[in-house]
Amino acid sequence: MTILILGCGNMGGAMLTGWLAAGLDPARFTVVDPYLAEAPGGVSLLPAVPQGHFDAVLLGVKPQALDEAAPALAGAVGPDTVLLSILAGTEIASIRTRVPDAGAVVRVMPNLAAAIGKSPIGLYGEGLDPAGQAWVEALLAPLGQPEWLEREDQLDIVTALAGSGPAFVYRFIDALAAGGAELGLEAEQARRLALATVEGAALLAARSDASPAELARRVTSPGGTTAAGLAMLDADSALLRLVEATLRAARDRGAELAAAARGQS
Repeated sequence: MTILILGCGNMGGAMLTGWLAAGLDPARFTVVDPYLAEAPGGVSLLPAVPQGHFDAVLLGVKPQALDEAAPALAGAVGPDTVLLSILAGTEIASIRTRVPDAGAVVRVMPNLAAAIGKSPIGLYGEGLDPAGQAWVEALLAPLGQPEWLEREDQLDIVTALAGSGPAFVYRFIDALAAGGAELGLEAEQARRLALATVEGAALLAARSDASPAELARRVTSPGGTTAAGLAMLDADSALLRLVEATLRAARDRGAELAAAARGQS
């Protein structure tokens, strides 16, 4: 299996790190990225896309750079190539217009936790039979949890929830820490406690058979400190409405990017 990574920035780099950490042979990978000074040991870093078809091509350039980058793939993509795109808001139809020779096109929405094998991965593809879908799943499984979607437009939701979601969680960690500091803890100590709290809660939720709602109930004693805090978050569904509005804004932006890309096709 040979894999070309065209554009190895934050997300492409996280995926490469995850694959290598999982034991994939570095010699399988070729990276083309003019802004990358060096690649991990054993990974080929080239200034331009080489001739010869790859089994998989990971398209990791910025969406606005697709028109410029796509012609370079003409010699690297063939009918047996699976083109994996991590370009937010760029639909398969737009990609096929620019890279028509790929056998299959799969949109992939991971997040930076791919570097440690803990990323949710939304998938939607065209041109794959069941064996091809299984191959893509096996390729991406070392990076986290692949999830096939029924419709392409659902990727905008996955982008908001799983792609942008870590940023929202980091903001919540910062808010926990800032709240602790405001109430009298030393700022760095509050940060450590907030980070450890979220890490432990997430690990427990991932490993437990109980739902997050049930875990919250178990932490909460009637009339206790947790109940007092939850009363603030739950008042008028404040937290739910805030999160829904946050995801809606991110989803709608993804739809706007897709519409803009369609207009350029």
